[in-house]
Amino acid sequence: MKPQTKEAIRVFKDSETPFVVAITKIDKPSADIEKVKNDLMSNDVFLEGSGGNVSYQGVSSKTGEGINELLDLILLTADMEDLKYNQEEMVRGIILESKMDNRRGSTVTVILKNGILKKGDMIMTATAKGKIKMMEDFLGHSADKFIPSSPVVVLGFENLPQIGEEFKAGDLSEGDLSGTKAFKNERGIFTKKDSVENKNIIRIILKADVAGSLEALVDILKNSPLNGDKKIEIMDSSVGNITDGDVNEAVSLSAIIVGFKVKTDKAAENLARGHNIIIITNEIIYKLVEDVQKISLEIDKEQTGSELEILAVFSGGANKQTVGGKVIRGQLKNKSRFEIQRAGEAIGNGKIVNLQQNKKDVFVVNEGSECGLVFETNVKIEAGDKLLNK
Repeated sequence: MKPQTKEAIRVFKDSETPFVVAITKIDKPSADIEKVKNDLMSNDVFLEGSGGNVSYQGVSSKTGEGINELLDLILLTADMEDLKYNQEEMVRGIILESKMDNRRGSTVTVILKNGILKKGDMIMTATAKGKIKMMEDFLGHSADKFIPSSPVVVLGFENLPQIGEEFKAGDLSEGDLSGTKAFKNERGIFTKKDSVENKNIIRIILKADVAGSLEALVDILKNSPLNGDKKIEIMDSSVGNITDGDVNEAVSLSAIIVGFKVKTDKAAENLARGHNIIIITNEIIYKLVEDVQKISLEIDKEQTGSELEILAVFSGGANKQTVGGKVIRGQLKNKSRFEIQRAGEAIGNGKIVNLQQNKKDVFVVNEGSECGLVFETNVKIEAGDKLLNK
């Protein structure tokens, strides 16, 4: 039983939502269905055949075993609920997911509860509005109308609605649509800029590929343990790639940028490099959290007395060189400036623009460790030189 499973069970019980259980990875030699059943019972989930009425099915996403039976169980559970809808009522439904597509704009997945959703309908939630330009079913096929219980991809929202919001659609007036509020303000995640002066706060601008991921990441990061008395403040969060606008905001707030399953625009990369803004991206949530925790260990430490001895020069360009070296004193931090010394004499200065250890990007390298780095300078570095930060 993983924490997310326990949380799902709690939500189902609190909301009195019917559910079935899929016991996964039954193709593995170590699979132990009975142990899973016992774990479920210890969390007050009583399966059929074990004194309860919750249906379950063992499945394997690798072999496909049990998938058809699981689908049958879902349909049977729905039938037993005797769910009904009315095609004549006003169109209503729930927002399941929303994301910003570079080509198609706001792309929102909904589930229809009542009424008939049609192309050209006005559509609104408490935080977003628009006019339906195009609709697709779950297979990506275009259609002009959908009946209740259908999952639908809707294109036409002017801004992204929030996950879980109810929407209504149809022949709505401008008055109906005028009450919507901005997406980010509704989330209530902004922090007053006077918190920028608090040295125990790690300020983050959060970006994600879809609104569902964004919502989950806000909660995960806010509850992530940090060293000492430090805590995380989400200064802003939005869906889409990291842009130069995000970097400018990070500069004004002294924040770092954290991106989940998003790319960084070239202009944003260049601007971040010039302002020493840290950008972290990853497609695995727990690694993203680990990177934030690593930064929290170093972000407020003064960078004093660090020294690197150059052991090898691998390549060089007009103003950047790739070198390898060993930290002989202090800690070497990415994006920091250093004086170049040769035979005890200062011959120039420059800045680390990329730092790696064991072929992986890192933010800091400790004393006694070797590393590779891309160093930005107009001086031609040689083996035996030293990089010194006083």
